[in-house]
Amino acid sequence: MDGGYGNIFNVQRTTELYVNAGVAAAHIEDQVLPKRCGHIGGKALIPVKEMTGKLRMARNVADDCGNPDFVLIARTDGLSACDAPESLRHMDLAVERGLRYLETGIPDLLWCEFPTSDRGPLEAFTTQIRKRFPKARFAFNWSSSFKWYNDPNPLCFSELSQMGVKFVFITLGGQHAAGFGLSRLLQAMAQNEEQGYIALQREEWAAGKDYPTKSHHFFSGVPYHHMVGKMYDASRLGQEFLEDLPTEKVV
Repeated sequence: MDGGYGNIFNVQRTTELYVNAGVAAAHIEDQVLPKRCGHIGGKALIPVKEMTGKLRMARNVADDCGNPDFVLIARTDGLSACDAPESLRHMDLAVERGLRYLETGIPDLLWCEFPTSDRGPLEAFTTQIRKRFPKARFAFNWSSSFKWYNDPNPLCFSELSQMGVKFVFITLGGQHAAGFGLSRLLQAMAQNEEQGYIALQREEWAAGKDYPTKSHHFFSGVPYHHMVGKMYDASRLGQEFLEDLPTEKVV
């Protein structure tokens, strides 16, 4: 939930909405609002007490809503923040912040945002944290902001596990995949017109492939809507309204 979208009362409301909607976990950051992407310069931090107050509020709301298993992730941007109430900076600040958050006993996972994919800072952070909290568990942003393909020895998931990382996520992975796929299609159609789209369909429907979106009717729940519509007497919904069309010609 980023920084909680405001003060503790915003955190209260957001957590209630998340828990009641069935969300399993959320992270809270220690950035001043409005926050910035972790890989954009100029980040500033709120006081530690304000951050721990947000964590306490989120935990108490989740408990009150009947979900003590709601996972809370405390994130610090202390490593690359340019402004903070403390005099400490960079790694010392990030570690100090992480320790202060874990001292509350609230976060299930600790997330430090790193500016590059270098393993050294991650190793230093997790090592220093685990000196005081040997069982500390971490979240790691295997970020789309990093050019992993240029790294001769990129961090692998199994290596992260050995450092105590229990949650690995690729921010914006879906956006990059969707944008890449659409760009490929448009480029193919610009060059080969209708054959560009036909090539996409051939790949979607190739034997042994499993792309759930290849039938947009099935993916969007058309059979379900016909079934439920029939049960509740909705107009023109039911199997009898389906056109008998050859499956080799339509999706």
